[in-house]
Amino acid sequence: MWLLKRRHYPSNGYCSKCPLQGRHAPLPFIVLINFASNLIPLKELKDRMVAVQGDITTMVVDCIVNAANSSLMGGGGVDGAIHRAGGPSILEACKKIVARQGGCATGEAVITTAGNLPSQFVIHTVGPVWHGGHNHESEKLSGCYRKSLQLAKLYGCKTIAFPNISTGVYHFPKAAAAAIAVKTIADFLTDSDLPEKVYFVCFDEENFGFIQAELKKVLGS
Repeated sequence: MWLLKRRHYPSNGYCSKCPLQGRHAPLPFIVLINFASNLIPLKELKDRMVAVQGDITTMVVDCIVNAANSSLMGGGGVDGAIHRAGGPSILEACKKIVARQGGCATGEAVITTAGNLPSQFVIHTVGPVWHGGHNHESEKLSGCYRKSLQLAKLYGCKTIAFPNISTGVYHFPKAAAAAIAVKTIADFLTDSDLPEKVYFVCFDEENFGFIQAELKKVLGS
């Protein structure tokens, strides 16, 4: 049995912590809900999680994830690369979010247009700075992946690409970060049909190796 349900999503950005807040004109969406959907088996995880090495700004997916800072105003590394490739519309959308809620907290995520990028959306999430593991860094990093996936699902994204969050200038140990990323995403996908496919886009060989090793542990191949 199917049910028609109307939802309203904001046109200029969404915060995973505060849905539908702020002053904006919402966009109506009609969503079909299938009450028998839980009878359809989810795809095997091994078909839904892939590690690649390359430039995340070139990924042709529904959304890419940006390792942003709390100001959402752009920065170095992947953050700067995404803003440069996507053009000024991404920053303009971020400014509207900042005006509404004052930035993005560590472990949270917001969504904007992707501008000139080949994807439809950019999800901006703020990873934790490594302080020796004594400041709940692991929980916050897991939150980055989980909140990003929740946003992707909410916006109907079938494909999503993640960078190696916090492993650059934030100095999160790469091996530990890979383990958290793979486990968090695998746990989410086990109970969700969206996103259908997740790409771990690694810029460097070291991160790529750690992600591959963790995928082998989880997927058993």
